[in-house]
Order: sequence, then structure tokens, then C-alpha cells
Amino acid sequence: MQGATVSETSTDEALACALQEALPVGSQVVVCWRAAPHGQISESCTPGGEHALRDAARVLLERDPPAIGASDDRYGDRIEAAWWLEDRSRASIVAHLPQALPTALRAAWLAMARRIVAADLSAVRAHARAEALEKSERLQQALYGIADLAGSGLEMTDLLSRIHGVVCGLMYAENFYIVLYDDVLDTMRFLYFADCNDPYVADPAKAIRGDEMPTSLTLALLRHGEALQGSSADLRQRLGVADDAHHGPDSADWLGVPMRRDERVCGAIVVQHYDSAGSYGDEDRALLSFVAQHILTALDRFRAREELERRVTERTYALQLSNRDLQAEIIERQRSERLQRALFRIAELTITSDTLERFYSQVHDVVSELLYARNFYIALLSDDGERLQFPYSIDERDVIRETRLLADGLTEYVIRQGRPLLADRHRIAELNSRGEVRSHGSAAHCWLGVPLFRDDTVVGVIAIQSYSRAISFNARDQELLTFVAHHISIGLARKQAQDRLVTAHGELEQRVATRTRELAHTNAELVAQIGERVRAEQKLTHQALHDALTGLPNRGQLLERLDYAISHAERDNRPFAVLFLDLDRFKLVNDSVGHSAGDELLIESSRRIIATVRSGDMVARLGGDEFAILIESIDGLIVAEDLAQRVLRALGEPCWVAGREVFPSASVGIAMWHPRYRSGTELLRDADAAMYRAKGAGRGRFAVFDEEMREQALRILDLEADLRRAINGDAFIAHYQPIVRLDDQTVIGHEALLRWRHEKRGLLLPREFIGLGEDSGLIEEADWILYARVIAQLARGGHGYISVNVSPRHFRAHDFADRLLRMIDEAGADPRRLRIEITEVALLDDVPRALRMLQTLRKHGVLAQLDDFGTGFSALSYLHRFPIECLKIDQSFVAGLVGESRPESIAVVRAIQALAGTLGIHTIGEGVETHAQRLVLRELGCTYGQGYLFGRPAEAIRSELRIFDGEDVVDASSDVPSDASGEFESLDAGQKEGAVRAQFDEPDIVEPATDDARSLTR
Repeated sequence: MQGATVSETSTDEALACALQEALPVGSQVVVCWRAAPHGQISESCTPGGEHALRDAARVLLERDPPAIGASDDRYGDRIEAAWWLEDRSRASIVAHLPQALPTALRAAWLAMARRIVAADLSAVRAHARAEALEKSERLQQALYGIADLAGSGLEMTDLLSRIHGVVCGLMYAENFYIVLYDDVLDTMRFLYFADCNDPYVADPAKAIRGDEMPTSLTLALLRHGEALQGSSADLRQRLGVADDAHHGPDSADWLGVPMRRDERVCGAIVVQHYDSAGSYGDEDRALLSFVAQHILTALDRFRAREELERRVTERTYALQLSNRDLQAEIIERQRSERLQRALFRIAELTITSDTLERFYSQVHDVVSELLYARNFYIALLSDDGERLQFPYSIDERDVIRETRLLADGLTEYVIRQGRPLLADRHRIAELNSRGEVRSHGSAAHCWLGVPLFRDDTVVGVIAIQSYSRAISFNARDQELLTFVAHHISIGLARKQAQDRLVTAHGELEQRVATRTRELAHTNAELVAQIGERVRAEQKLTHQALHDALTGLPNRGQLLERLDYAISHAERDNRPFAVLFLDLDRFKLVNDSVGHSAGDELLIESSRRIIATVRSGDMVARLGGDEFAILIESIDGLIVAEDLAQRVLRALGEPCWVAGREVFPSASVGIAMWHPRYRSGTELLRDADAAMYRAKGAGRGRFAVFDEEMREQALRILDLEADLRRAINGDAFIAHYQPIVRLDDQTVIGHEALLRWRHEKRGLLLPREFIGLGEDSGLIEEADWILYARVIAQLARGGHGYISVNVSPRHFRAHDFADRLLRMIDEAGADPRRLRIEITEVALLDDVPRALRMLQTLRKHGVLAQLDDFGTGFSALSYLHRFPIECLKIDQSFVAGLVGESRPESIAVVRAIQALAGTLGIHTIGEGVETHAQRLVLRELGCTYGQGYLFGRPAEAIRSELRIFDGEDVVDASSDVPSDASGEFESLDAGQKEGAVRAQFDEPDIVEPATDDARSLTR
């Protein structure tokens, strides 16, 4: 029977033969059936069945709908029928009889045949389902096996060999290999290769490029991306691959399926049969494809496990290294902790040791815990520095060390050198041979001594030594003993001071001790302590919310009350006001009669303020000479203004402080509550701003914060934004004022002054933005812009030097000198033509740093000038230490050379000239505005001068001068605003000159010599 297997043929013949037995001898039977409406047709016929009967059965089966149970009575020697089975299968039967049969017999036989066919087909379907189930179970077991192998600890070779065995259990796979493919690099690796006829040995680690095997059928499969089945020759012809004997023998049947990962071909599995063609069918291809994906999953899991193991190994190794480092760190930390404990003990011993001898002994114990110190002594210089005393000594050989005159011993060597000495016997012998030391006492195998200091002076030595070759000291021991010796020096000095204090106050300590013993035996002490504790807590609570001096509420309590008042005002519309009060010229009281007198004035002022307010109002001291008053539930601003007037009148009454009559005054700022306020801090800020408005208006008055002040604050914000844009936009320029020789008015140099070319307001002088620049920290960036312009000017050539002003803030930057020199070098300018002008504040702020910076600049040719000399600290003891080129005499002394203060000013200038002459430096007189001042300066020995008399600051450098004929330097050609004459009309001559200088922002204006003060010469 076509299309049936051998076993199915025997079964089908049996069905037809069984039906034939119920018919007369010589009958022929054909049965056809279709398993599904469009399934494959199967048939069963008796031996020797004619093709005509088979065709008739197929025609009946294809008839739609089939003739169910049909039989033609016209032909008694033929039975034909077709019908539907219960599972929607179709069946047909045709029987040819040697003789005609009655209709009843034919119908009976047909009914019997239908039952037999139905039963037989049911048995066939059951058998097919059993075979499918068995095959599914084998496939499932195979997949389980592959999954188990992927999770096992087998090596890759064993794993793939086991997988090969699993595939062999599903199909013929004696010739089997697995290949991996990289579609990006077009390379493949034969991961596993097993073949009966091909001797090829695969190397799993070797990547084979596609151009090395262009005729490989495996490569063609990988690039094709779909399963291939057939003989090697057919597949090569189908894929257009040339024959190449190097790729192994041809197979009769070859089946390869690709493995995919994320829709990309990543490998393939191939099985082949060298003897039998058609060994593999569609079912084998589907099965191998299904198994291939599970094998890929197993390989991925295996590789993931290998990667995990590799990472675990790496992490384990990293942890081992970390653990080793941690152990070393622990050892070092333990050593540090021992050292720290030793230092703590030394510090504690200065307090707990009752005598110096016990202190030395306990220090020895501490050192013994850190170093080998069986032979240990402390040597101290006597008060006259002539003898060496040994207040403590423990030694195996030299039991007693007597006080001796200073000689050439190792101890004296350390004292002379002022540094530690670590010497073995060879080193000691070398020092002896050179005559630098002469050993005293027993010869040590190794000796280590470090100096003890007090106020940078060596006062003694602490030493340890060893007489055994087995014990030596090293540099680490020296470092440790040096560190410990430093703290021993501190502890020793502290202990000696304590001993002296104990001696001086022995009687007082005795009384305290007696009283302490009495109190210790008093049971009432506990009650007293409890009460004292309660009072202390109350006092601390009070101190946390009140000022310690005046007893008034402090800032913290005021802010809490303000927040409470704001919340009530928002809810109940209850307006209130804050008065910010600052005592005028309070610093003068502190500086003149002392801080105690200032405290008396603050207490008296607080009493007077309290006396002027209502009972429900709050008076608080904010700190220093600042007070604040909170008045709630008021009818309007008039109430706050009346209170301010009362406070000013009360404070204006004279009072006696430190035996002197003082007339205090104050400036008051008022801020009324407004819905825009969200916190008490904002109210205090605006009241503070109003107070400064009052102080600026002449002190002794009050001012109310209004929208004008608010707009002024906004203008300041706008100006700060403009200042930032000006820095970024390079809007700052330099103006130059000449410096001349007084004898012949020759220009020897210029001083560079900072100007701002504002995009809207024109040219601005520093007084209009210097304060804002200082507050925001932007002025230093503007300085560097000025320095860059000056250095660029120097790079263009010319004669004479140019000086720039350097504030103390620049000197606090450790890289100022390097940055300035780098800028000079990059511009190609001559550093010898640059001068820096500094004030005494910059020198004395950090003397070592300033000295290093000036020496560095001088080494490269940049000299330093001391500006505004005589107005600052005038620390002459420091002046000789700094490399100063010249002193610039402050304009206040130059202005006094003519007028009522002439004698005093001449004396000061003469003293400055004498000092400059002693130091070998020249001087420059600042603020020279009249011929008379120039003549006096020249007579006093001043060589150079600078001021309006010789020239005003200008953007261009002047090579010639125009000396003003008159004494008054202000003329119509000056750049003073047109309304300046009216503004200065009420001032005397000296005040008018100072005001004019302020308008021109000249470099001779004196600023307060404080850390934050900056000269207006920028």
C-alpha cells in the first residue's frame, strides 16, 4: 500500500482480509479512510486487489458529502459505501463478489464492515497516540537531561559529550558536531566534533574566519539562517557552494539546524549519515531544531556559570587583597591607638602625678610600652645653661648619673645640634674620631636621643640605649620617640608650671581640701546639689534665651517672638513694628576707657530703653551695641515713631562711665509689619537697613524702612549683576597716574588705578562699586583684570615702571606670586618694570607667607612698595625683615606739611625719611597737590612724589607733565561733577581737598587699617 510503512501494510491487509472472510471465496475488498478533512488518505486491500476497485474507493471517499451507507442494488455482485466516522474522519469501502448476493446479506455485511472498520481505525489511532506520547516522553527526558547537564559541574568537553549522548537517544547522531558563530566578525568555532569517518579534531578556542573556509557547508548554513536537510552534494548545489575535499567526506544525508539568540544566528547543530539517504525527515528536523535551542540555553547557562565562577574567583582574590590591606591597616591603627593612648596618658600624667619624680617614672613606663626602654634617662639643662642635670635615669650599667658641666657627650651633641641622633657603635666611634663627641659612662651598642624643646629652645634630651647586639633602634623608632618627646616636652612644661602653681597656692588648696572633706561628710550636700542643679538648669535656660550682660532677651528669643507676632498679624490683622537700635560711636568708648566701661554703658542704655517702652513690649540685645524693640498691637507708624523719639531722648541724657561724663546717642531703624514678610529675620534685616540709613544721615536719629530702601536694595542687586557681567565682558580698564622725581619732575613710573566702563552709566570710579565688590568677593577678579591690562601695557615696551595695588586678600592666597609671575611670563613683559603696592596689614596678617611671597617676587625682579606708611600698625620690628623697595608717605602727612599741623607732619615725615635712610630705601610722597608741599618734601629728603600737582589718572600713560600754577588743584578742566562746587561750598580748605580726592578716587585716600579694608586705588 503506497505511503504506508511495513507494519501498517500488514495491519491494513489484515483488515481487508478479515472483511473478505465474511464474503464468498474469490471476493476482493478495498477500504480507504482519511484521518481528517484534509489529512492523508490511507487504504487497505486484499492481496491481488485490482486498481479499479482502489480508484472506486477513493472516488467515494472524495465525494462531498460522502454517500453514507450507500449501496447500489442494481449490481448484486458489488458493494460500495462511504460514511462519516465519529471523529469526523471519512471512510469508504468497495467489495467485488464472484456472484450476486441478496440485498439483505449485502446490507448485513456492510453494517458489520462499518463496525469492524471503525474499531480497527480506533485501534490504529490509539497506537499512534501511544507512539507520540512515548516520543514526547523521550524528548522531555532529553530536555531534562540537557538542563541537568547545564547545571552540573562538568567541564565543557564532558558536558557536550553527554549532550551528544542525549541527542543519540532521539535520532541517529553518531556523526554530530556543534559550532558557534559570530555574525559581526563572521567567525565560527567548533565547540564539539564527533564523526566516525572525518578525522578532524576541533579546537573550541580557535576562531575560524569565514574567508578561511569559503566552501564550508557549515558556514553556508550559518549564513543561510534556516534549517537544511539532504545529501551534501544536493545542498552544495542548492546553496551554490563549491565542492572542497578539505572539509571532510560527503554524507548521504546531512541535517543542520541553526541556533538563534534574539533573532540572530549564533551557532548550529549538525548530524549526518554517510550510508543511508533519506535517514532524516521533517520530524527529525523539527525535533533537532527544538533540541538545538535547549542546547543553546544549556550552553548559555554553562557560560554564565563559568563567568560567575570567574567573577567569584576574582572577587575572592580582591577580598583576600583587601583583607591583607585591612590587616595591615588594623596593625597600623593598633599602633596608632597605642601611640594615642600613650599621648593621652602623658597629658593625663601632667595632672595626676603628684611629683616630678613620679611624672618621670610614669613617662618611662609609657615609653616602655612603645619602645625598648630598659636603659632610659632624661637630661635637662640647668637654669644658667652651664650644667647638665639628670632628674631621672634608669640604666643596667650606669646606675647613677651625676650632674655635670656641659662637655662633649652624646647628650650635649644632641643639645648643640637641636635634632635627634640615632647612632650605633660604629657611628659613635666615628663621632669620637672626629672629635665631635666624647663618650661618658658605659659604651652603648645603639643610642637614640631626641631633644626636648620649650618655645623653640632646646632644654634637654630624652634618651634610650641598648648594650646588646640583639637590640637596635631604627628610623621608625626615632620618629616615634621624637613625636613622643614633643608631647613629653609639653607635658613637662605643664607639669613644672603646675608644680610652681601648687607651691604658690598651697595654702589655698589646703583650705579647699578641708572644705571639700567637710562637705563630703555632710548629708545635706545631696539636697544642696539637687537644688544647685535645678538652679543651674534654670540659669542655663535663662542664658539660652537672654543676654548675659544686660539680662535682656537675645536674638533667638526675639526671632521666636517675631514669628509668633507675624502669625497673629496674618490671622487677626494686628500690626506691629520692629525698632533696630545701634549706639553711635560705641567703639570710641571701648577704645578710650576700656571694655568694662563699655559694658557699663550697655547696661545703662538697656535700662533707659526698658524705661521708655510699654509693659508688653520686648526689648532684646542682639549683640555688641545693637538692640531691638518689638511693639505689638499698634495703631500705626506714628506709635513706633513716638517710641523712637522717646528712646533717643532717654539715651541722649548724659551719664557717668568710669569717672567720665558721656553723652551717648543712637541711630534707630523702624520696620513696620507687611504681609510680604514671612519670617522675623526679614523684618530685622529691613530694620537694620533703615538703621544704617539713619546712621548715614548723621546719627542720633531714626529712619523708617520704605519702598525707596527696598528699591535701593534692588539696585544693589542689579549693580552686582552688572559687576558680574562686567567681569565676564572685560569692561574694566586701567588709568595711570604719574610718579615723578621731585628735583626735575621726570616721570619715573605710574600707578595703575581701576575704572569700570559701565554700559549705561559711563565711567565708574571704585568708590561706586568697591563695597559691593568686597561683599560679593568679585573685586579680586576685577583686580586680576587690571593686572592683565598693566602687564599687557608693559609688554608693549616703554620706560619707567608701573605699580599695582595688592590687597591683603591676595596675600592670603598661596599661589598669588606664582600666578602673577606666570601672567608676566605669558605676556612676555619685563618683570623689573612692575611694582606691587602693599599695606602693613598685608605684611602682618601672615608674616612667614608674606615674606616668602615677597622674596619670590623680588627674585624674579618684581619689587614691593609699602603704601600708606604711617597710617597702619607701623611695626618697625618687622619692617627690616621684608624686602621693601620704598615707603610711600601717606597723603595725610603730606597735606599737613602746610597749615596748622606743619610741625607735627614735618616731624613724622622726617622720622619716616630717617627710617628709610637706615633701611637703604627711598620714599614717595603721596597726595602732592601744591608747590609748597613739593618743596617741603624735597627739603626733607623725599626723592619722589605723586599727586594732582603732577597729573591726574588717565587712560594713556604720560611721558611729560603739566605742573599746575596755582595752589588749588581743582579747575574747570578736571573731571569733578559739575555740581561738586556747590556740594563743597560749606567745607573748609582741608575738607574740600579730601572731598575732591574722594570724587576723583585718588590713591591717597586713607582707609581703616583692618583686615577687610581695601584701598580705593583700585
